[in-house]
Amino acid sequence: MADDEEQQGGRIFFSNIGRSMELEDEIVLTSVGIDIGSSTSHLAFSRIVLERLDTRYMVVERTLLHQSDVLLTPYSGDNEIDAEALGAFIAQQYAAANLKPEAIDTGALILTGVAVRRKNARAIGDIFSAQTGKFVVVSAGDGLETTLAAFGSGAVARSAKDDIRVLNVDIGGGTSKLALCESGTIRHISAIDIGARIIAFDESRRITRIEEAGHHFAGRAGVPIAFGEPLSETDARKIAEIMIDCLFEAMQGGKMLPQTVALHRLPPLPNGSPPDIVTISGGVSEFFYAKDEQSFSDLGPLLAVALREKLAGWPPALEVPQQGIRATVVGASQYTVQVSGSTIFVEPLGLLPVRNVPVIKPQIVFSEDIDAEAVAATVRDALSRLDLANAESPVGLCYEWEGSASYGRLDGFCRGIAEGLSPILAKGHPLILVGEGDIGGLIGMHCQQDTGVAKVISIDGIKLDEFDFIDIGAILETSGAVPVVIKSLVFPSLGLGHEALEKQ
Repeated sequence: MADDEEQQGGRIFFSNIGRSMELEDEIVLTSVGIDIGSSTSHLAFSRIVLERLDTRYMVVERTLLHQSDVLLTPYSGDNEIDAEALGAFIAQQYAAANLKPEAIDTGALILTGVAVRRKNARAIGDIFSAQTGKFVVVSAGDGLETTLAAFGSGAVARSAKDDIRVLNVDIGGGTSKLALCESGTIRHISAIDIGARIIAFDESRRITRIEEAGHHFAGRAGVPIAFGEPLSETDARKIAEIMIDCLFEAMQGGKMLPQTVALHRLPPLPNGSPPDIVTISGGVSEFFYAKDEQSFSDLGPLLAVALREKLAGWPPALEVPQQGIRATVVGASQYTVQVSGSTIFVEPLGLLPVRNVPVIKPQIVFSEDIDAEAVAATVRDALSRLDLANAESPVGLCYEWEGSASYGRLDGFCRGIAEGLSPILAKGHPLILVGEGDIGGLIGMHCQQDTGVAKVISIDGIKLDEFDFIDIGAILETSGAVPVVIKSLVFPSLGLGHEALEKQ
């Protein structure tokens, strides 16, 4: 969908193909997802079919059109990704898919792992976004990447299917992400500096890359390493085994060695009983499940062997995830359209339109007396989970109001929301609230007049979820409503692809 949708007669138009979604019961979109990771980069092209359900469109079919080769993420120096080489690879994959950029309706670009920390990571995201004008661009920090992997691997859906606890371990090039899922919800997430390419080497086994964590594990293994020096298979195996000992300690949660705690990029998992099922995703999963015998001149194959041996004596069953190396690839971005009702509050009116606003959905408890501090805490937790606590752009908050709308309950809710979002509001961004019930106008008015928030966009009648991005158009003169375009990251639904593995 083009970024410059035209509003005519209260309808949303795709300006690049001149069609009105309101007049069509079925919409077909071509989508691309691009994942630039610390270790590998790849693309996937999909065709998305949406059907209209009342005022919104729902994805009913997704067909994979082309899945790219996996490229070792190119670097031009110690701290910079080679944007030119990466761009050439992406252009080649468009050609292989027999698609041109102008034929793409929508897409998503994510930068993950160590790649996010490179000096020009944001510039790369901006370059690709500017090329198309159609992308949701996400620079995925540790929390968001962990969450993406949990959904993309199917671990969240798997935990919901049989009401069980599933631990997904996503092992990439620079970091490993752990997500403990229970009954369809992510209960705890963690991330640690363990990855296949913290030490990499060339075909002659001379070291070409050493991350800080590489020096740490080599030291613990008693193996001297230096850039340009050879690394024997025996020494590489020693390092990999120390890394897996550390990873397994992190997977179990609870009390662990101080040096293991120090490697965590997110708080360690809490102590608790073992999960029912473990799934492994990320690049190392391709070796763990023996899907790939290609060597990338790193520690990936050795990590896979050591991890399988370690898990052989652990009670949880092993299962194959729905997605392995592509767990964090956003295969498509779906567009749905809804129209917010007339019970909205926008002040000042010049705030609209807004585009590509990420959405959080904090787990707010609508008790008889809504506690502002508790609301603020859940909002801060949601911001942290999606790496939005220091966002440089507005953040939308969606909620499902429950119970009466008394002054006390409204006040507790609004003050809690304002406090939780205070880091965002302090940067001059508007407070953006999206509710399902018919209460948006009342809440927006209370936020401005009683809570003192200067800029407020409060709409309702819209159903959103975390991972959604929204565009809110200008108020329609004919109805006083606003059109809302919803861009949802599409994850695989639970299917029949879960194959239990026997313990070796």
